[in-house]
Amino acid sequence: MGYDESGRTTPPETSSGVPAAVLENVFDDPSHGEPGRDRIAVHVVWEFLLLAGLVTVTWALWREDADALRGEALKALLVDVAGLGLLTLAAGLSLRAAAVNLAIGPVALAAAFHFAEQGDRDMREALLPALAVAAVAGLALALAVVVLHVPGWAASLAGAAGVIVHLEQRTAPVAVQGDYDPRRSALYLFVGFAAVAVLGGLFGAIKPVRRLIGRFRPVADPARRRGAVAATVTGLALVGSTVLAMLGGLLIAANGDGPVQPGTGLDWTVLAVGTVLLGGTSAYGRRGGVFGALLAVCLVMVFLAWTVAHEWTVSRWAVGGVALGAGLVVTRLVETFGRPRPSTPGAGTPGPLRPVGDGTISAGWAMTPAPEPADTWPSVLPTRNTDTPVDAWEAPRWQNEPRRWDADDR
Repeated sequence: MGYDESGRTTPPETSSGVPAAVLENVFDDPSHGEPGRDRIAVHVVWEFLLLAGLVTVTWALWREDADALRGEALKALLVDVAGLGLLTLAAGLSLRAAAVNLAIGPVALAAAFHFAEQGDRDMREALLPALAVAAVAGLALALAVVVLHVPGWAASLAGAAGVIVHLEQRTAPVAVQGDYDPRRSALYLFVGFAAVAVLGGLFGAIKPVRRLIGRFRPVADPARRRGAVAATVTGLALVGSTVLAMLGGLLIAANGDGPVQPGTGLDWTVLAVGTVLLGGTSAYGRRGGVFGALLAVCLVMVFLAWTVAHEWTVSRWAVGGVALGAGLVVTRLVETFGRPRPSTPGAGTPGPLRPVGDGTISAGWAMTPAPEPADTWPSVLPTRNTDTPVDAWEAPRWQNEPRRWDADDR
């Protein structure tokens, strides 16, 4: 750390004389986003507000129906949090990869019907076929997105339509078969979801990981391909998203008090996407917080339990729509205050990368070679080669044009 001529502090330099902050950002590819580290303060503030909202709604539920927060009711609530949490993780994973998967709701409902019909068999025999089908469906969706390089929402919406055609074959509710009760392991399911959500947020906050996961996010022409690395990461995210949605559907069906009702499953998609946006994940991809998904899921499920305590009938469409609308506002805040801080050359922050004449790269601080000293002026100014008057003092050294008294008619 030093000081420049104006007294401002300058960034520390490495042994090669290059500022350390420049070396940190010099390998950022401008074609994959702004160089620099995303700011996290906006996520901290928003997650604090989510925590305050969760405490408030929990206190209101406690006052209305204290039994809803203890005993078997609490176990059922924890399993519901884990079930919606898996759907939210599915939506968040695909959103972070900038290819949102809108088929997660229909996939979850199809998995719920499968579990309801096959739950009386061995758990492994009921789970493995659903897992294989979800993985193959996710792979087909991933290939459509990365090979054709089309928006994830469009390809997944087409996939959702195919799943809905399958769901429309069931016109009557299906009672859940078998005796598997997830409430017996409610605490483990909740802790497992919370650990995955928080650890995923922590890893997603690391600069190289965040840039790798969000590499599919367009920075110029959205139709321009983002490269093999972006395609691979996005494909894996879509496969993982589909598998998580299937697991969430199984858990929701197993925890339900009644039969699985026919439908499209798109209400679960709206609720899951709205919840993850409410948690602070950007609708554009890449950016997200650490505890936001966990807090948002808990807030939504406690609110739904509070409406049940009041004997209100609230649709998932309504809750998901409100969460989605609020999440879009959060996205604008995250994109405005979460992007790397604008650079000010000479103020200790590297500016945008730019090539210079000799092939080196400059990032705000001057990395170009110092200009060579100008040649010294000759001690005697040269005279023109034109006819010079006899008197040397009258040589027109400084005039671009002849003086008036030098005209031909003098």
